[in-house]
Order: sequence, then structure tokens, then C-alpha cells
Amino acid sequence: MSGRSIRVGIDVGGTFTDFVAVVGRGGRVHNLKEASTPEDPSRAVENGLRRLLAELGAEPADVVSIAHGTTIGLNAILQGTGAPIALVISRGHRDVLELTRRLPKEFDLRQPRIPSLVPRDRIVEIDARLGARGEVLAAPGDAELARVAGAVRATGAGAAAVTILHSYLDEDFEAEVAARLAALLPGVDVTASSAIWPEIREYNRASAVSLNATISPLVGAYLDRLQERITGLGIGAVLSITASNGGSVDLATARDRPIDTILSGPASGVTASLQVAESNAVDTLISFDMGGTSSDIAVIVGGTPEFTGRTEVGGIPLTLPVVDVNAIGAGGGSIARVDELGALHVGPESSGAVPGPAGYGRGGTLPTVTDAYLVTGVIDPDRFAGGGQRLNLAAAHRAFRPLAARLGHTGPDATTRAAADVLAVATVSMASELQKVLARRGLDTGEATLLPFGGAGPTHAALLAQDAGISSVLLPLAAGTFCARGAVAAPLRRDYLHGVGRVLDDAVAARAVRHLRDLFATGRAWAASQSTATAVAVTGALEMRYVGQAFELEVALDEAGLAAGAGPGAVWPDAAWIEEAFHRRHEEEFGFRDTTSGVIVVAAKVTAIGEVPALPAGSLPDGGATAADASAERRPVYLDGAWREARVLGAGDLGSGMHVPGPAVVDLAHTTVLVPPGWTLTAARGENLAMTLEEEAA
Repeated sequence: MSGRSIRVGIDVGGTFTDFVAVVGRGGRVHNLKEASTPEDPSRAVENGLRRLLAELGAEPADVVSIAHGTTIGLNAILQGTGAPIALVISRGHRDVLELTRRLPKEFDLRQPRIPSLVPRDRIVEIDARLGARGEVLAAPGDAELARVAGAVRATGAGAAAVTILHSYLDEDFEAEVAARLAALLPGVDVTASSAIWPEIREYNRASAVSLNATISPLVGAYLDRLQERITGLGIGAVLSITASNGGSVDLATARDRPIDTILSGPASGVTASLQVAESNAVDTLISFDMGGTSSDIAVIVGGTPEFTGRTEVGGIPLTLPVVDVNAIGAGGGSIARVDELGALHVGPESSGAVPGPAGYGRGGTLPTVTDAYLVTGVIDPDRFAGGGQRLNLAAAHRAFRPLAARLGHTGPDATTRAAADVLAVATVSMASELQKVLARRGLDTGEATLLPFGGAGPTHAALLAQDAGISSVLLPLAAGTFCARGAVAAPLRRDYLHGVGRVLDDAVAARAVRHLRDLFATGRAWAASQSTATAVAVTGALEMRYVGQAFELEVALDEAGLAAGAGPGAVWPDAAWIEEAFHRRHEEEFGFRDTTSGVIVVAAKVTAIGEVPALPAGSLPDGGATAADASAERRPVYLDGAWREARVLGAGDLGSGMHVPGPAVVDLAHTTVLVPPGWTLTAARGENLAMTLEEEAA
């Protein structure tokens, strides 16, 4: 052992697996990309860790923690390759998953039906039910449990999810039913819905527990292989898995609750964006993650990312706290095509890691966004990935020939113009979606700063920003490994919830406060048990709404607030205090209060956070290129309908004093930065660049 402590963040992507290593507390940061191995993603992790140790000259014992993001669960849901499961549900509710609360196009009567996550022949009814007040209306006896177990066994499912009506009011009742079934079904993993997210609405609970159950075997097997490979390298570090809520969880939690990890990659990128927003004093930041398959954005206002309690995965609604990430368009591997009416489309089909874009030379023949960068000169075929991968320019041109003909382009620049059309269509589509996302939040693009990352993010950032009306862009130098950077910086985080679902009165207030206190104790104990946590923070809230209202607002309540004003034997806060707190919160959000309406306490909620050491901010070296002394090297880039000579910069040209107007390109190890005409590239705080659009160009 060399005596150094190394923290590693890993993000597994479709094309590359990214690594970020932080050497020592506040020490240097080392980035690495390893080709992904889709048939077994853990093999790329092993290969990358072996390379990382060699490049750092480190011993396996020097690695003290590994935070790992995985798309295993997400891909299984999107591709429909999850394990076959059975759903056990209260009698009379066999069709609960068919009655989805969300349709792909809500007002289109011709839309196809969303297939149920669990086919009807694998849904088993059970005589078990709670009433709306939590009273037991039906409890299954031994004979009923034996019948249900036999029916589950007959489906051949390797896992079963249990959802009892109103189980959010009495988690123990549902947990006992699940435990008794598990005893009758050896080898079948049985999970109760209240163990995943005990919230009101049976569809939400049934959907969440079914998603968790169907990905559990795949994720569990992958985590076991991952742990074996890491241990096989001699690394005994603590392994955590990044989560959809922007934090990370320990390995045991990830095995029990793989549903928490399905959106971990995009959430990690948002976590890394927070540090850039803080160091550069940006109030409204839009993180823009453009990878191989898609592009995602998230909004950060006042140093806080937006969270949502409801999202959608593969058309299936999911009710869990997640960072609010919105898919807005194509990625580098998205395929361009012309439909039967002659309209050009980009995506959603992707070339994936294999065969990949045509320019990769791995057998791909269809034109992609990456091929468009290559054909228009934005990407240098000899400098891609820092020169580690030589691209085939001729193959990219060949891929565009049929598309150019369909679009009516002729002459020597036909394929180049077709490639420019593809970039324009992708840009317009993304800009339109981005503007919709901001408009729904009442935000103006002119007040926002775009922060691009992912392999293609910095390449497309200025094109997107200009089309969307954004004049400021921040470019992290580690953009190509940004999600891995977010993984190593992600705090340990778990969300806890206990359903209430009753109109507020003194008894309901007492119940809600009791649940909050119990959840505070549970959350604090979990965070304190994590060996990598440097500090523990726990926050709480009540989810509330007016009677008849379709959505909830959170009323914050911390541990100190639960004790304030409480005398001997008193319940605090009482119903009057809680009701007034909700009225104030509603008035802050919507400008009015409705004192004539009853108030419902939907749930008690707590978030436990175990802080980890912060990443070093870093800084650019002194100096840097200016318009006068920038590298004399130029290369032609097709921009705005014409070939233009663009300055070519490398990592050695970057510094605190740089000032380079476009057109220019910056070839970095893991990405290429495009600076179009009208934009100026300068230094920003930390290891970040800034691009600003001149007022005349805007």
C-alpha cells in the first residue's frame, strides 16, 4: 500500500465506461474511459480499474471507496427483458396495472394500449384487504395462503410482488402476508409494496413493487459479479451504487431496492453540475447530458436541483423521489432517416455501442449524429478520444450518400450538406423541448446558463444554446466523464415515507408526527451506519393537499420543530399548527389559501443524507490562448451553410487568460468543443471554460 487514499466514481454507458479517481483528500483528479462490454458491463469495470491502478501507480489497497452507476435495471425495463414475476393483489383488483394513470398521448384516442408490466395470467388475487381507516377487512388464513402460493408457483415466476389495498396505513399487515407467502415459496423472492414506497394509491404501489421485482434478479446478479471482479483485483473498498435521487446507497440497499438505481446515471450528472453552479455563482443552470443514445436536461435554480415524486420509465409511471431529468432529443449515436413523405428525422433509433456510428468502423452503415460531426469537420478523425480511436471519414461519407439523395443534395458537398441538415434538425428538436421544459417552470432561457457534458454535450452545446435563446455556456473540462465525477461526489442518500391519507384532525396530526419521529430515527441510524459518511443530515416533511386536490405540497418539518413547544404529554406540532403551515405553503406557491376546504395529510417523509468529502474544485493554469496568439493550426468546418477556417486548440492552449472568438474547435481527451462564429471562449472558475454569445450574433 502506498499510503494514498483513492476514491473512484464509475459510470457505465453504452459506448464507454467512465472512471474518475480522486487521489487523497482534496488531491488531484484522474479521468479514464474504457470501452464498454455490453454482454457483461462488469468486465469493463474490471478492465478500467486495472488500467486506473496502473496509470496512478497505485496498489489495490489504496482504493477506499467506489461509487458505481449502472443502467442494468433501466435497460431491462426499456427493453422488456426483466424477469417474469407474479403479482399478488387484493381480491377484486386484478386489473389494477391495466388501469394506468398515464397514457403516452393523453388526448389521442388512436394510441396503442400500454402493455401491463405483469400479464393478467400471472396476477393472483388474495383474500386480504385493509379498509380506508386501516382496519382489517379480510385476513388470509393458512388455506388461502396455500392456494395463493400454489397459483404463484404455477406461473413459473421467480419473484412475486404483494399489494394489499390500503397497506400504506398498516405496513405490518402486508409485510406479514408477504413473509407467510415467502415461507411457502422457497426460491421465490417475495416483496411487499409497502417495503418499497408505502404511499396512498394502489396503482402506484403495485407499479413500483412490480418494477422492483422484475429487475431484482438481473441487478442482483450483476452486483454479485461486480463485487467478485472488484474483490478479484484485491480491492476491498466500500462499494456504493448511485441512486435516482442524486445520492448513492450501500450495496445491500441496492440489492433490496434496485428500483432506487434505475435513473442513477442522469442523476449523477446533475450532482456534479451542482458544484459547477456553486463555484461560478450561477443561479439558473441547465445541465445538458448528451450521450450516445439520447440527450437529457435538468434544471438547477438557486443551487438546488428540481426533484419530482412522479416520473415515467418505459411508459410505466413510477412514484419515487428522483432528480427531475427530462429527455429532450437525440444522442451521438442517433440514426438519421427520411420518411415516406420526405421529412428528415433524427432518432429515436440508435446505433448503440455495436456496431456504432459508421465512422467507428465497426460495421455500422447508417448515418448518425456523430457521423455528421465527422463529415462537417467538427470532429477530427485522427484526434477523436484524444487520438485513442481513429475514425473512418470515408465510411461516414458513404453512410450519408443515400440520405443526401433522398434530400435532393447533389454535387461534391452533397453528403456534407446532408450532415448539416441532420445537425440542424437535431438542434431544433432539442431546443423546442428545452424551451417547453423551462416554460412549464416559468423560467426564461435568456436568464439561464447551459452546462453540457457527456461525450457529445460540448460539441453540440453552442448550437443548442443559440437556437434556444441561451447566450451563456459553462464547459467542464471533465465533460466526457462528468457522470462518473458526480458518482464519486454523490452523498449517501435514502428517502423514507409512511402513508397517512386522512383528513387532518388532532388524531391524524398525532399519527403523522409519530410517523415522522420514527422515520427520523430510522434515517439517522441508516446514514450513521455508512462507513464513508463524514456527517449526517436528516430532513423531514409532510405531504399535504386540500380535499379534492390532485397533487401534494410538502410542508417542511425538522427534528427541532417536532420538539418545539411540546409540554409534558403534549403532541407537537398540533393540528392547528400543521394546517396553518400548509395554508402558508400553498399561498407561497399559488398566491391563495382555501380555509373553507379540509386538508389531507397524505404522507410523512424523511430524507437521510450521509455527506462524503467534496471534490477538489481545481483551476485552469495561468496563461492560455488568445485571439492573437492562438495556435496557427486551422481546419475547415462546415458551419452556417459554408466551409469556414476554424482555429484548432488543444488542452495545452487552455488557461486562465484565454480569449478565443469563434469559429474554433478544442480537441480534448474525451470530447470536442465547438465554438461557432459569434461565440467567444474564455476561462471560468474551477476547471471550466465559458462560452458567451455576442449580442449581435444573438
